[in-house]
Amino acid sequence: MLKIVILILQVVCALGLITVVLLQSGKSAGLSGSIAGGSEAIFGGKKKGVDELLSKITGWVAGVFMLLTLVLALI
Repeated sequence: MLKIVILILQVVCALGLITVVLLQSGKSAGLSGSIAGGSEAIFGGKKKGVDELLSKITGWVAGVFMLLTLVLALI
């Protein structure tokens, strides 16, 4: 019973991890991305806060996913 609950949590966590990663913007978009990135640095872009938040969420969800995977392997 516990194994089934942990497995369900792992599947939900995996779907959440996929979603959070897909919501993040790419780090490089070629030459146009570097020009736009420079202007955002000068004028202060609002995307940076969202990207940082998504990055932190990705780290936490990935950590929980790895922990659940470890627990399932030990059961």
